[in-house]
Amino acid sequence: MEQESKQQVVARDKQHVWHHLSQHSVFDSQDPMIMVKGDKEYVWDVNGKRYLDASSGGVWCVNVGYGRETIAKAVYQQLSQLNYFAGSAGTPVMGEFAEKLLAKMPGMSRVYFSNSGSEANEKAYKIVRQIAAQKYGGHKNKILYRERDYHGTTITCLSSTGQEQRRYQYGPFTPGFVEFPHCCEYRSQFGEVDDYGIRAAKLFEEVILKEGPETIGAVVIEPITAGGGVITPPAGYLQEIQRLCRQYDILLHIDEVVCGLGRTGRWFGYQHYGIEPDIVTLAKGVASAYAAISCTVTTERVFEMFKSDPQDKFSYFRDISTFGGCAAGPAAALENMRIIEQEGLVENAAAVGEYLKAGFYSLYDKHSVIGDVRGEGLFLGLELVCDRATKQPVDESVAMAIASQCMAKGLLIGRTNRSFGELNNTLCFSPPLTLSYAQADEIIAILDEVLSTLD
Repeated sequence: MEQESKQQVVARDKQHVWHHLSQHSVFDSQDPMIMVKGDKEYVWDVNGKRYLDASSGGVWCVNVGYGRETIAKAVYQQLSQLNYFAGSAGTPVMGEFAEKLLAKMPGMSRVYFSNSGSEANEKAYKIVRQIAAQKYGGHKNKILYRERDYHGTTITCLSSTGQEQRRYQYGPFTPGFVEFPHCCEYRSQFGEVDDYGIRAAKLFEEVILKEGPETIGAVVIEPITAGGGVITPPAGYLQEIQRLCRQYDILLHIDEVVCGLGRTGRWFGYQHYGIEPDIVTLAKGVASAYAAISCTVTTERVFEMFKSDPQDKFSYFRDISTFGGCAAGPAAALENMRIIEQEGLVENAAAVGEYLKAGFYSLYDKHSVIGDVRGEGLFLGLELVCDRATKQPVDESVAMAIASQCMAKGLLIGRTNRSFGELNNTLCFSPPLTLSYAQADEIIAILDEVLSTLD
């Protein structure tokens, strides 16, 4: 790219583009980051600087890496044949992808297409509310959500998000959403105990009993809390959550928007824990961000609740997603899944993820600022503390500085970002599932170098 051209790109961006999650006053004195190229695990900015992307596009979605021509060709071929028809009708590519997806999800049977994770969760909430209206006289309409989990950016999704800074200034919120306590064992509410998972699930049951089981239609949970700190569920926790849902006739909704399609070393995060959800929502990794697509997946039992006498004009699921009918998403998703299968990327995520995690434990032994190492597969987090004994979290500025220094050295990582009052202290790692052992070593080496500046 010529110098003049670069200047034009930057000037146009600064004049016209409203960036996500950005305070634009800083661009009065500096240029925004502008990416122009991606190949495999790397991206290049407008100045020609190369980065190893350990954030999969910044928001954990480019699972198969950059520059996949076969996905681009699959999308081109589908759009040339049929680009779109409303989801009230079908297209062959939708059915083909749904069948292939469901083969990886025993017990699930129906796929509702839309175009973002927030929208997928909105659909799930509407399903729960309509079931409450049709089956329970409107009474069983509350949805429980967990402290520290995140479920999307719309007002209703923020209503179900347990991160106070993400919700700040966006109320009033949609009524009927009730929070229950987190399950972060490192931040145990009970001190050090042997049965933390069961105790944390008991806190969930206490909220059920306080609200009244007859008022609660569903609970929504991330299998591994993502932006809230990469929190893996403690032993026995999700199994007990499922048991309580069955006991109290509550639908179990697992939000796999981040974890789905191989990131954790299984096709889906919930599959690490042997549970059987009623609703699963998917987005980011479904097509590795080569096209917009999300899925709200249900059991046949949930689906059957919307089948009745056609004369009842309000009994079907009265919802539509305009771009849920775009054929590019399923076309990209089909080729994305073929790549994951053919190249063994779920297995690679498990193996290289375990190797990377071991490297992080070696950094834990070396740098006292690391308080905890968490995660599964290629979805890992390092919680940073001022003191291991007290577990006092570092200020958010420390995590920001570490991420900035890593970027200066050619490594892009994530972090908890303006989510909590004090716990914006976790570094997040979610590289493409194609990551090699050598690249894992590169991540460890750069992070070691940066953390050494804090010692």
